[in-house]
Amino acid sequence: MLAAACIGCGGAPPVVAPSPCDPGSAYEGSECRVFATHSVERVPTPWTENGRPLTLELVVYRPLGVGPFPTLVFHHGSTGNGDDPALFRQTFTSETVAQAFADQGCMVLFPQRRGRGASDGVYDEGFEADRSRYSCRPALALAGLARALDDAEVVHQHVISRPDVDGARLLVGGVSRGGILAVAFAARHAGAYRGVLNFVGGWIGEVCADAVAVNRETFAAAWAGPRASLWLYGENDPFYSVGHSRANFDAFIAAGGAGDFHLYRRSDPTRSGHLIMNEPSLWQPDVLRLISDAVR
Repeated sequence: MLAAACIGCGGAPPVVAPSPCDPGSAYEGSECRVFATHSVERVPTPWTENGRPLTLELVVYRPLGVGPFPTLVFHHGSTGNGDDPALFRQTFTSETVAQAFADQGCMVLFPQRRGRGASDGVYDEGFEADRSRYSCRPALALAGLARALDDAEVVHQHVISRPDVDGARLLVGGVSRGGILAVAFAARHAGAYRGVLNFVGGWIGEVCADAVAVNRETFAAAWAGPRASLWLYGENDPFYSVGHSRANFDAFIAAGGAGDFHLYRRSDPTRSGHLIMNEPSLWQPDVLRLISDAVR
């Protein structure tokens, strides 16, 4: 089974069908409609490897119109088992998320952490010592999360310095490992972000013996984040059962957090609930309410 194969991961990367349109445009009727200007930028970091400065890839979807814009920073997830280095170099974006927010006048930024996509550096987010795959061991997994949070901090400092960003109207989100990363990071900057969007978040798969310790304790420790947090999960998720994800949310609330938990069933219930991001008709009404409540 897929879950058994995914020993230490936070979920496989979303699989998205090819679009007939260029990035930043969507097929409507018989033509592609541009909803945002798509570009790729480089973010400087304080790190070097082998004497070479490292930069991070940042994919930008800037909405049509005049800024500064309310902005969503959206973090990517893992690469399945972490045992296929070719996947590390695939840049993550989501046209569905970009369009949902750009159509509401929000800019969307997709940072790629060290060693991911076209970002510089070594990808090192919780591997076994031989780097054969992601690790289930809490010490290694949590060290990987700490490294990801460091990358998110660099991105945050870049974002708040941008003239096209309305720094008073910021959101942070992510999918799978990016979802739990967003919740944890927002707690560090509770005054900076007006809301959090968590798609199927978790750091290590539930098949790991210490998944509760890693995932639940991380979520509970993030209770001090923004009052508007949206947790979006799917039935038939091979990495996180409904019970596991709901208990993570309950622990977050019990610790003092605030948010809304939504559970969706795919239009084809045999499809993976971990990939609900690819079916915007499920979650778009809830996301539009988050945008309205948090940045309007």
